[in-house]
Amino acid sequence: MAPPPSTSLVFKVHRHEPELVTPAKPTPHEFKPLSDIDDQEGLRFHIPVIQFYRCDPSMKGKDPAKVIREALAETLVFYYPFAGRLREGPDRKLMVECTGEGVLFIEADADVSLQQFGDALQPPFPCLEDLLFDVPGSTAVLNSPLLLIQVTRLNCGGFIFALRLNHTISDAPGLVQFMSAVGEMGRGAHAPSVLPVWERQVLNARNPPRVTCEHREYDEVADTKGTIIPLDDMVHQSFFFGPTEISALRSLVPPHLRQSSTFEILTACLWKCRTMALRPDPKEEMRIICIVNARNKFNPPLPKGYYGNGFVFPVAVATARELSRNPLSFALELIRKVKESVSEEYVRSVADLMVIKGRPHFTVVRSYLVSDVTRAGFGEVDFGWGQAAYGGPAKGGVGAIPGVASFYIPFKNMKGENGIVVPVCLPAQAMGVFVKELSGMLQQQQPISSAKKSLFITSAL
Repeated sequence: MAPPPSTSLVFKVHRHEPELVTPAKPTPHEFKPLSDIDDQEGLRFHIPVIQFYRCDPSMKGKDPAKVIREALAETLVFYYPFAGRLREGPDRKLMVECTGEGVLFIEADADVSLQQFGDALQPPFPCLEDLLFDVPGSTAVLNSPLLLIQVTRLNCGGFIFALRLNHTISDAPGLVQFMSAVGEMGRGAHAPSVLPVWERQVLNARNPPRVTCEHREYDEVADTKGTIIPLDDMVHQSFFFGPTEISALRSLVPPHLRQSSTFEILTACLWKCRTMALRPDPKEEMRIICIVNARNKFNPPLPKGYYGNGFVFPVAVATARELSRNPLSFALELIRKVKESVSEEYVRSVADLMVIKGRPHFTVVRSYLVSDVTRAGFGEVDFGWGQAAYGGPAKGGVGAIPGVASFYIPFKNMKGENGIVVPVCLPAQAMGVFVKELSGMLQQQQPISSAKKSLFITSAL
């Protein structure tokens, strides 16, 4: 079992008054439309990210808040749309007015050391609302700062970098590109090594728009049986999947499916276990939404330096009875098929659907969304203090909808094994069933000791 979860840790954070950091030099005042992939309803929320950095003796005397604030101002000269504000035009079309007003920045100090968070740095994090303070009036999607950054110094010499992004502006690769640029400027560069490219028109709808693919992720689904996920009595728990766990899951599928990716195997497992835990009506359709990065689906590829949203939400659908009664391979084959369906034409079709149907939200009824950020590079962002001890999503969930989404986050366990940690949020009773089903699946091939049974459960709240 991992060390006691750090969520029991309590500490105080002293924050300075929030300030607006503006570009270090004058920038153009212009309107820059978002793409028709960017401005769909399902991305109109702020997403939190958090990075933990250790003390570096070579940086003694350097204040991380000062270094990052100055680097941010320099970086905004290149990424000046981030210093603007989002406006909505006719037909709900979003655009950035490049006003140069700046991004919100908070300097803070906490009476806690990085060591006190424990070795298992992973969501859910203690006192997150103090490490990423919701500045009153800043959370609207329109007419608000597009970025909020808080740098909290720790009493050990390390620090925490927390960020909140308006998701319509960038996805994970785009955000990491921006954060890496801030890191480069903080380490003395005069320009980012990868220059930002706006070019959002490359993902705009065609003229005339035409939906050419099936997009069940945008089905209008009536919640006829009532909400599956109640918003009260929710439990957060994180699960570690290392080489042993992934190997155990692979052994449960036929030989011709064992070359499936780790993402596909793991997603099939979680979809099946989660469905059994929620115990919906057997006839109800359950949905698994797989975030698929579409950048490499284009010919020619999206321009290097493009930092807009470049992913889609393809969905696999099956009844609760089918998922519960069939072997793992049933869910796996559905997931493989839906991932393979994503092409350049599929993305174009989504952009066209947005224009035709008024930019709808993906369906959340009986849906579970998974997003793999293991290769996004959050942990590699270096502001001068080296790579992050943890870098990635600050919590699970999408927008204000708890329980709907999980991120796959790179993680090294206490044994030094590299793997994936997955935060899951479920009602308390369902979480108990989920753990039981997952444990049973991992133990099907060979008996394991009771001590090892709990190894994959890394934290709870």
